[in-house]
Amino acid sequence: MRIADVRAFPTSFPVPPEASVTLGIGRAVKRDSVVVKVTTDDGVIGWGESHHGRSPGAVAHHVNTTLRQLVVGMDATDVVGVWGKVYKFQLGSHGMGAGTAIATSGIDMALWDIRGKIVGWPLYRLLGGAARAIPAYAGGVSLGYQEPAALVEEARALVADGYRALKLRVGDTPERDLARVTAVRNAFGDGVTILVDANTGYTVADARRAMPGFDANGVGWLEEPFPAHDHRSYAQAATFGRVPLAAGENHYTRFEFTRVIEDRVITILQPDLSKTGGVTEALRIAALASAWKLPINPHTSMTGLNMAASIHLLAAIDNAGYFEGDVSKGNLFRDRLVHPAPYAVDRDGRVAPLGGPGLGLDVDEEFLTKHPVIEGPGYV
Repeated sequence: MRIADVRAFPTSFPVPPEASVTLGIGRAVKRDSVVVKVTTDDGVIGWGESHHGRSPGAVAHHVNTTLRQLVVGMDATDVVGVWGKVYKFQLGSHGMGAGTAIATSGIDMALWDIRGKIVGWPLYRLLGGAARAIPAYAGGVSLGYQEPAALVEEARALVADGYRALKLRVGDTPERDLARVTAVRNAFGDGVTILVDANTGYTVADARRAMPGFDANGVGWLEEPFPAHDHRSYAQAATFGRVPLAAGENHYTRFEFTRVIEDRVITILQPDLSKTGGVTEALRIAALASAWKLPINPHTSMTGLNMAASIHLLAAIDNAGYFEGDVSKGNLFRDRLVHPAPYAVDRDGRVAPLGGPGLGLDVDEEFLTKHPVIEGPGYV
């Protein structure tokens, strides 16, 4: 069974003002993704997601040109061989770095979807896992900068839906951030786990001012206070309090995670299957982290494809942490691009992997036609 074709679809939709959220990187004005379709010579189709990288047209073009030419004709079940060829001719030298990791991720995910469909198994079973419950936190592009009372009401609805952990957006100012965190803690007590994400919006001085307050409120982790490459700032911040530092959605492949782990500063690892190299590379990162007794908490917030794949992965590794539930308002990539729904949260705040073959999802190709790419920045 050979790879006959690879096609990437860059896709976007505008975010209406009433659904827009302001984060450490700005106010969301649109949502982007790149959906990858791989077809075998006997007609089996697999679907995957490549993160948009804030340049969805460019990512899709890379898939549709260079990477397509590299992998067409290869054995569709040889995920390690496909990954290795891309590494040899692209990642291992001067082949776009993060852009290639992102583009490869969608191809790799689609190939795992094909493998599952060939044998009739869901991905988690193919990976050696079992259908078990995974704790979820309320995340995605949500719970942003707003008045504390309004944030509490948004959080209250999510707790009523079953979530027992919430990720609040910080990176505004330490004082306003702490006011929001304190309001949520006071509203729900210790029955809800609070996580915070600065989306790279902090300076070292900000982290120094904020982290003692996060400690006082029992925050479970501080995510991405700084850019992924700013190792020195992470090392400084680790001395400011007890709250664990989290990162990984913007670290690519096991090679970047090796340094993160060996630095012993970031202890909550968050690889994104649509960025870091797909399912194949995420398994390698999880195994590396397992040797250091570190948990894997995958980042995901775009399409149902990555959401479903992330749950399958968590059901198959021994160091699984949280699944990031996307509670964004009006995410068409979650609600209309795929069916069935990629997950459901139970009353105990848990999710389970889908039972269909491969990822367990079908993709509405008409949706992709109706939602072409919108060029330009996604945050302003």
